[in-house]
Amino acid sequence: MDLNLRLPLAMLVLVGLLVYTTPTHANSEISIRRTYIVRVRPPPNFSPDMSSSNLETWYRSFLPPSSMSASRPHTPFIYTYREAILGFAVNLTKVEVEYITKRDGVLNVYEDYLIPLLTTHTPDFLGLRSNGGAWNSIGMGEGSIIGLLDTGIDMSHPSFHDDGMKPPPAKWRGSCDFGDAKCNKKLIGGRSFSRGHVPPVDNAGHGTHTASTAAGQFVEGASVLGNGNGTAAGMAPHAHLAMYRVCSEFGCWNSDIVAGLDAAISDGVDILSISLGGRSRPFHRQLMATGTFSAMRKGIFVSCSAGNSGPSSGTLSNEEPWVLTVGASTMDRQMKAIVKLGDGRSFVGESAYQPSNLVSFPLAYTLDSGNVKGKVVACDLDGSGSSGIRIGKTVQEAGGAGMIVFGKQVSGHNTFAEPHVLPASYVNPIDAAVIREYAKNSSSKPTASIVYEGTSLGTTPAPVVAFFSSRGPSTASPGVLKPDIIGPGVNVIAAWPFKVGPPRTSANSMKFNSISGTSMSAPHLSGIAAIIKSVHPDWSPAAIKSAIMTTAYTVDGNKKPILDEKFSPAGHFSIGAGHVNPSRAINPGLIYDTDEEQYVLYLCGLGYTDSEVETVTHQKDACRKGRKITEAELNYPSIAVNAKLGKLVVNRTVTNVGEASSTYTVDIAMPKGVTASISPNKLEFTKAKEVKTFVVSLSWDANEIKHAEGSFTWLFGKQAVRSPIVIF
Repeated sequence: MDLNLRLPLAMLVLVGLLVYTTPTHANSEISIRRTYIVRVRPPPNFSPDMSSSNLETWYRSFLPPSSMSASRPHTPFIYTYREAILGFAVNLTKVEVEYITKRDGVLNVYEDYLIPLLTTHTPDFLGLRSNGGAWNSIGMGEGSIIGLLDTGIDMSHPSFHDDGMKPPPAKWRGSCDFGDAKCNKKLIGGRSFSRGHVPPVDNAGHGTHTASTAAGQFVEGASVLGNGNGTAAGMAPHAHLAMYRVCSEFGCWNSDIVAGLDAAISDGVDILSISLGGRSRPFHRQLMATGTFSAMRKGIFVSCSAGNSGPSSGTLSNEEPWVLTVGASTMDRQMKAIVKLGDGRSFVGESAYQPSNLVSFPLAYTLDSGNVKGKVVACDLDGSGSSGIRIGKTVQEAGGAGMIVFGKQVSGHNTFAEPHVLPASYVNPIDAAVIREYAKNSSSKPTASIVYEGTSLGTTPAPVVAFFSSRGPSTASPGVLKPDIIGPGVNVIAAWPFKVGPPRTSANSMKFNSISGTSMSAPHLSGIAAIIKSVHPDWSPAAIKSAIMTTAYTVDGNKKPILDEKFSPAGHFSIGAGHVNPSRAINPGLIYDTDEEQYVLYLCGLGYTDSEVETVTHQKDACRKGRKITEAELNYPSIAVNAKLGKLVVNRTVTNVGEASSTYTVDIAMPKGVTASISPNKLEFTKAKEVKTFVVSLSWDANEIKHAEGSFTWLFGKQAVRSPIVIF
């Protein structure tokens, strides 16, 4: 979700629960009906072409007789599922849940819950330019279909025009449920699964922003209030879009998400972009993990936000290895708003609203300091999650002339460019501490100016990990390195359904907004995956993920290690394999492919029961024969291993997707104290799609080494296929 919406949503979740539960007897908790999702085994005669009525009859057989009373002869299913999971959503009492749970054929019963929602310059920053850039050689996603689970879309926005677009592929089976409005060759489908039976129109902004980030068309003269001006475009401007509205501004009900996944799989999307996520749970307790597994089985690539709960460790969402888990980073653009104090010191902040300069206004620290009329008010971002925009409205109502927003201590050197409602500047907490001291303790009357310098490109260091980007290790599966990748997620400019900025700002038919979050980074990777899928339509989701990860870079524009928000070198639990590099990902040389059976054995290796594995994979008795693999044995493009083990020996298998005749040699980079070898240390290929297996051996003193990071890289000509290693 947008960083500015993240924390207030937690409060709204409680409101949603109060509204959503429907008691039949106000004083009897046991008779309150709530929504549950029931996961069942298939009927004995099940086949993919079984009619919906026959499948519904099977689902109805699990319901208790009490649900078929005279007053309720036909218990209405909220949803029936067949693609993402086999099961249904229905309102039940606790007694009815207990009855259903005991029925043969029922794998699990989940109470429904609310899940939070978690550009003009980013194509250039990523090397995607139509004039001499990578788009010329790698294409723009032609023929690929990106489905988004989000808040809907503003289909009238110019980012979704279809000039130069080809018709959707013949496999497309989706529908366009916008009422009288018609879809086009860009926006080829839209369906709504949020309560109220409303069309998939965006009333929050989030879905419009993510859709245009992934695959928005070229729009010249795009800006936020005149800043960040340029030609807007998504990562895959010629890919098709389908919107599945499963969220509102309050969040996303789990049952709606599964319904959206069900529809997207059935409709024939190639890529799923999911910018939402809740707290970590075992995969068999996450219906979204089951739904994304079903998508992977159908060859659909899934890109998910890593979460906005950083910088603390172990805070990830969407950890399953069959999806791409995407963290967020900055880019080399600033919308500068310089704060100058009366004593001559100055500090670089940011604002997407840049009116006339404020010169030498009285400075007040907080709204509680008395009369603030005509003053610049310095405000701390409080723990409730209020954004600078919301605080600015309060300052404006109190008569303040301007505002300095103090970043939270955990945000480090990150700054954010918001479309404020009054003259403002967001400064990082390091600079905020100096300004705060001056405002509180100046012997003379403190003053401040805000000087606007417009948009600067090429700022350094960049990229830097965003403070809010969730960090590993994974809680659900620590032995798989997550996040997988980072991409732009700070101050991302993309389409927006509403006017932003001060109320008096003139209306602009082309509305754009600058927001931040891993919700913004995930659709960047969705669009890049669509480009890869367009060039390599036969590649599996794992192959596409491997191409993205093994070609990522780990140094910034100054050729120094990518930094975190504190300007310390960022570890792989922050950046995954590194920062996405689209132009190289199209031609990775070698890929690490993984099939469905490996994932099943991996889940068995996590210690899941047969029933728990079946819940995720739809395969019965998968672990009964004792077959399983450890997390490290999964043919993943990275390696993570517990330091207590002291050693690791695992196989990895690569497929040649580069030059038919090629010889790769390995380069190993591990810190002192870790012994590493790879056998063989040379891979000779004579044909395309040839497969080779090698052994990675690591050893270290478990009493001495508690954390170590390194990598191994297969090299051939310009090809560099890098895999990170983390011992933790």
